[in-house]
Amino acid sequence: MSAVTRRTVVSLAAAGAVVLPVARALSGPHGKGTSERFEVNLTEAQWRTKLSPAAFLVLRQEDTERPFTSPLNDEHRRGTFACAGCALPLFASATKFDSHTGWPSFYAPLKDAVRTRDDGSLGIVRTEVHCRRCGGHLGHVFDDGPKPTGLRYCMNGVAMTFAAATA
Repeated sequence: MSAVTRRTVVSLAAAGAVVLPVARALSGPHGKGTSERFEVNLTEAQWRTKLSPAAFLVLRQEDTERPFTSPLNDEHRRGTFACAGCALPLFASATKFDSHTGWPSFYAPLKDAVRTRDDGSLGIVRTEVHCRRCGGHLGHVFDDGPKPTGLRYCMNGVAMTFAAATA
């Protein structure tokens, strides 16, 4: 199978209004039925109260926000991007780069911040990225990023918050 390219992902995202709901209906949330355990565990009702409707759809139901809609895509200050579900720091701003895909992208997460698992929900195998503390879906990682890692952590901005560095 060929590698997933940026063009493929953007094309799939454009078709997302049709493809994603069907894929979710067929596959269900990726974390369902796994033995993975998380430090932060809330009921669905508690998550719905805690999160905005858009953040709930992405973090808890593995939805994808529309490209170019997140203010974090244009966030260029020094600081830290954290999980919108549990506030775990995920990415340093020094690792952020403009991937021209419409989603905040990073070449490396902070140490022990994220976990990954295979995601075949669109009929192709991708690597899903989730918060290691609450299990919230953040996005996917691809192997077409810049040096030094060659990785592109393509994250949903609605799944994160940003705190600017002080001083």
